[in-house]
Amino acid sequence: MSTYNILSQTERQRVSDGEVVSILSGCESSSRKMVLILPQLGDFDSLEYAWWLQREAQQLQAQGIAIRAVGIGNCTSGQKFCSYTGFPADCLFVDPTAQLHQTLNLYSGLSLKLPGLSPGANAWLNLMLMCAGIGSPGTLAEVFRGYKGDAKAPQLIGDEEIVRAAPLPPIKGSFFKLAGGKGFQRPFELATLRLRNMAEVLTNWKTYVPNPAYLTQRGATFLFNQQGELLYEHRDCAILGFAADMSNPLSFLKKTN
Repeated sequence: MSTYNILSQTERQRVSDGEVVSILSGCESSSRKMVLILPQLGDFDSLEYAWWLQREAQQLQAQGIAIRAVGIGNCTSGQKFCSYTGFPADCLFVDPTAQLHQTLNLYSGLSLKLPGLSPGANAWLNLMLMCAGIGSPGTLAEVFRGYKGDAKAPQLIGDEEIVRAAPLPPIKGSFFKLAGGKGFQRPFELATLRLRNMAEVLTNWKTYVPNPAYLTQRGATFLFNQQGELLYEHRDCAILGFAADMSNPLSFLKKTN
C-alpha cells in the first residue's frame, strides 16, 4: 500500500474538536498536501518545525498547500502545543501510541533495554544517548550550529522582537547583531529559540508528554500533489533532523513547484 493510501485511510482524533476523522479531511481540493508525522508534541523537532511553519504561513497559504500533522500525545497535549506554537488546531491530530509511525515504518530511535527499567525509563535513557549523538547521526553538529550561527540560514529573530527564554533575561533581537551582524542566523540565535522551547516543555512536561515510552520515536514529512502522487518525502533519522536542509527546513517546497 502506498504512503498516500495509508494516510488517506487513517483516522485520528482532531485537536480542535476531539472528533475522530480522516487526517486528510478538508484538504481534498488542495493543489498540494503536506503531511507531517511528528514525534512527541513536546519534542525539540515538533516545536521547531511548527515555528518554521508559522514563519512561512503566508507563503504556504499563497501556494495553496494544505498542512496536516499527526503528533504523539493526547488532545490536551495538542491543545497546549497549538497554544504555544500557533499551529492551527483543526490541522493537528494526535496518536497516543505512535501507531501511524509504526505503520509507516519510521525510525523508532535507539532501543536499548536495560533489565529492571520500565519502558518509560528505558526511553529516557535512549533519549539521552541520542542527544549525545548515539543512534542519532548529525544531532551534535546541529546543536553546535545553533550556537555558532549559520551564514546559509535566514535571520530568525527580528531586531525589535523580545525573546523570553528562561533562565535568561528577556533578550531583544537587536542584541544578536553584536554577535555578527544581521540578515542571517547569528551565533546563539537558534540556541536561544531552542532554550525557549525547552523551558516551555519542561514547565509543562506531563501535559506535553503524557506517556514517555515513545520519546525516541522520529517522524517524517510527505508532500503530495492533488492526485495523491508523492512529490517529496523526508524520514527523520535523528533528533534535530526533521529536515534534509536544517538551515532552511522548507526549502524543498521551491524544488517541487
